[in-house]
Amino acid sequence: MTSENTGIDDLPIRDELRGKSPYGAPQLDVAVRLNTNENPYPLPEPLVERIAERVREAARTLNRYPDRDAVELRTALAAYLTRTAGHQVGREQVWAANGSNEVLQQLLQTFAGPGRLAIGFEPSYSMHGLIARGTGTGWISGPRREDFTIDTEAAAAAIAEHRPDVVFVTSPNNPTGTAVDAETVLALYDAAQAAKPSLVVVDEAYVEFSHRPSLLPLIEGRPHLVVSRTMSKAFGAAGLRLGYLAAHPAVVDAVQLVRLPYHLSAVTQATALAALEHTDTLLGYVEALKAERDRLVTELRAAGYEVTESDANFVQFGRFEDAHAVWRAILDKGVLVRDNGVPGRLRVTAGTPQENDAFLDAVRALKKEQSS
Repeated sequence: MTSENTGIDDLPIRDELRGKSPYGAPQLDVAVRLNTNENPYPLPEPLVERIAERVREAARTLNRYPDRDAVELRTALAAYLTRTAGHQVGREQVWAANGSNEVLQQLLQTFAGPGRLAIGFEPSYSMHGLIARGTGTGWISGPRREDFTIDTEAAAAAIAEHRPDVVFVTSPNNPTGTAVDAETVLALYDAAQAAKPSLVVVDEAYVEFSHRPSLLPLIEGRPHLVVSRTMSKAFGAAGLRLGYLAAHPAVVDAVQLVRLPYHLSAVTQATALAALEHTDTLLGYVEALKAERDRLVTELRAAGYEVTESDANFVQFGRFEDAHAVWRAILDKGVLVRDNGVPGRLRVTAGTPQENDAFLDAVRALKKEQSS
């Protein structure tokens, strides 16, 4: 075989990676892109200027390694969580990394890996399973009800049967938008500890958009419960790549056993700190997006679509005999939404009012075409 004919499966990659596809959404040049759950509002100019100031200051010492433990940043993140989640969090309970995906990867590297298992309740965030596979962790797909909520009894039974080392609970859930109540998390946590001491990770990437309060206070007195967050969504900083977790200090100590040296650059830390200085302004954009999300739910239902209740900045809608064909038809009208594999359904991110109007015009027109 010549090198020109060599494909990925001709390489000596690990067996569990063969035939798999990398995570990603189509990146297409269309007028309205509502497929990747980005915050549609650019950062305000005062924040852009503050980022420039902080980065300029950091640039003066780029010949030196950054603060390995990100002390200032973790202190600021702890203050943000304390203020917004209604639960006192100290710096020693917070860890940060390059996006919440790296946070989740570090957790799996520390608490899972070869010979160990993780479970998630699908459909859910597909990166949980992908990161598990990438760390050599066995993956179990747990059950959900028809309405995409977690069946607590069935989920607890699955935990008792498989005895996983890590349990993922996503609230609000991606791609469905459904939130998980505290009683469910507590029941799954108890089930996980009864099976064997296991880590329970609550992925709150979209929690700022929720109608419900954060589950963060549940970490009190539960050393095996972790809440993960991101600055990509509510802070409008998808390009920053900054994720973080809150947990018992022992968990923070543990993940540092696998972190890469100086993993958070000085520029990343400076940019995140600047964004945290403008929390009130950025959360004002979140309130606008929550209103637009609720408008999408109302208007989609009025147009005759079935819509899943959403606590995130996106909405799942359907049902379709051929979801991909409908995705294509919407794209042909200049609007890109997400077809991420949930049978009969698509997902649309809440955009600006103008972007949402364009989407609603497209799906209303599609309904008329289908009925004519």
